[in-house]
Amino acid sequence: MLKRLGLMACILAMMGTISPLQAQTARWQQKVKYEMDVTMDVVKNQYKGTQKLHYTNNSPDTLQQAFYHLFYNAFQPNSMMDVRSRTIADPDRRVGDRIFNLKPEEIGILKVNALSLNGKAVDFVHEETILEVNLDEPILPGQTVIFDMEFEGQVPLQVRRAGRDNAEGVRYSMAQWYPKMAAYDSRGWHANPYIGREFYGNFGDFDVKITIDKSYTLGGTGYLRNANEIGHGYEDAGVKVPSPKGNTLTWHFYAPGVHDFVWAADPKYTHEKVKMDNGTMVHFLYVKSEKTEENWSKLKGYTVDAIKYISDNFGEYPYKQFSVIQGGDGGMEYPMATLITGHRNLRSLVGVTVHELIHMWYYGVLGFNEASEPWLDEGFTTWGTDVVMNAVFEKNEGFIQEGNYRSYFRLAQSGFEEPLTTHADHYNRNSAYGAATYTKGAVFVEQLSYIMGEENFRKGMKRMWNDWKFKHPTGHDVIRIMEKTSGLELDWYYDYFIASTKTIDYGVKSVEAEGNQTKITLERIGMMPMPLDVVVTYQDGSQESIYLPMVIMRGEKPEEAGQPSRAMTVKWPWTNYTKEVMLSRPIGDVRSVEIDPSMRLADVERANNKFEVSLELPQK
Repeated sequence: MLKRLGLMACILAMMGTISPLQAQTARWQQKVKYEMDVTMDVVKNQYKGTQKLHYTNNSPDTLQQAFYHLFYNAFQPNSMMDVRSRTIADPDRRVGDRIFNLKPEEIGILKVNALSLNGKAVDFVHEETILEVNLDEPILPGQTVIFDMEFEGQVPLQVRRAGRDNAEGVRYSMAQWYPKMAAYDSRGWHANPYIGREFYGNFGDFDVKITIDKSYTLGGTGYLRNANEIGHGYEDAGVKVPSPKGNTLTWHFYAPGVHDFVWAADPKYTHEKVKMDNGTMVHFLYVKSEKTEENWSKLKGYTVDAIKYISDNFGEYPYKQFSVIQGGDGGMEYPMATLITGHRNLRSLVGVTVHELIHMWYYGVLGFNEASEPWLDEGFTTWGTDVVMNAVFEKNEGFIQEGNYRSYFRLAQSGFEEPLTTHADHYNRNSAYGAATYTKGAVFVEQLSYIMGEENFRKGMKRMWNDWKFKHPTGHDVIRIMEKTSGLELDWYYDYFIASTKTIDYGVKSVEAEGNQTKITLERIGMMPMPLDVVVTYQDGSQESIYLPMVIMRGEKPEEAGQPSRAMTVKWPWTNYTKEVMLSRPIGDVRSVEIDPSMRLADVERANNKFEVSLELPQK
């Protein structure tokens, strides 16, 4: 025994010399630095460019391969995106069979002509929207290498998000236009073919030069480094812009700490800007007409108010520029900029701008994987859109998130719901994808405030921002932040609401007299357990609540401001389908018993949530 103890002591002593980083692998992320120089031919709608990519492998892995996204190749007949668009049960009306019917001069093309690693040519294969690169020399952990590339492209006729000549006449919406290194993280490479959904990229710096016809005005990601040479409304006040030599101008943008780069261009753009009190410049680029002039003029004030509100409540906007640009085919977020269609009524225009603006937080800085976990960026953003619109545009006197809850309830009852862990491209229906990622995602966020308490929730949101900005948090990371903030165990919430399609349905089964007391019987009808706030309203109009946390939460939320005071707390094991609670007041004092009058509990059948007590009930 003494010998065994001695051996164990030695082992423990050796373990004590292992650093925490050795014992538990720290979270890492790859680093990129792009330098690109492209020239656009506005007659042929084609461009050529060079790219120098500084790629730092911060992973513990040796990389034998690399992959680039070539998104524009999706806009070709019989591409995976085209086939999916023509065969899915409910095709996106903006796509349908449009890709299949594109003419050769209308298709999208993105082709790599040459690629080298640290000066040595490497072999590569075009596999539709992915460039597969075989590395003769592997990229070692901690190593920074340089890829040099020559590429060319053809801008597709506007079909989805990116392209030329959209429905409102904007010439170029240049999203997903360059060969983009695929993300590599703890799950390996994310070289998913582009089917039309979402994106995921590495944080880094972009230095981009775009040479184009001098009549065009550009806007997009990053800061314009040569504004006083370019003009077009970017120059400092009072600065005389020299006349360009020749027929082109070269626009030089720089964007630090972003994971994508978008630009748009049109010779008819009106460029207006507003400088905020903190120095942030907000740019507006749109084609002025009877359909845009009045509402885009009003949009400027709402956008500034929204940036201020979000910065105060979600986290300080970290860049000194944001651009709202007319283009694309709806609304789409990109770092420091958004492309939106502009022929909208005021509410729609402000709403889509606010939504894409919030993506600067929940996608742009908190770099969620939009492809694997689209519910994170769309859910937080959809939730935030209603909150911000309520604050800056129009006050909602009811439950702010009610519309999102109704949409989720329809999805849950449709028979087409899939778990939120489903990859964005692999949902069986577009409608199920939209309702799940946007509205069920928003319900997930709002229900966190119900489970944790409003104050803890707000603290958790700020903590998530501070701990995870410029990183790639996952859904599990969100849960851990909220656990650390609230002191509750919340993994069950992810397992039920995200990883399954089980629904919540509780009811007040009965309210009965029990001598001079009142017995309330609650029942769980749905398969997903949840903590309950049960509010008792008495005949004199006073209220108090009964709080029923689940045992597996390992704690309780604090009492919330604005909610009825707690009469008691009763734990409810999730294995039990009914729970009896005794009130120390006679049934004659009770008017009603209601589960969650705040409406934050996503109970799919609310009709059984409230029990009205009849005074004619017989006494036991």
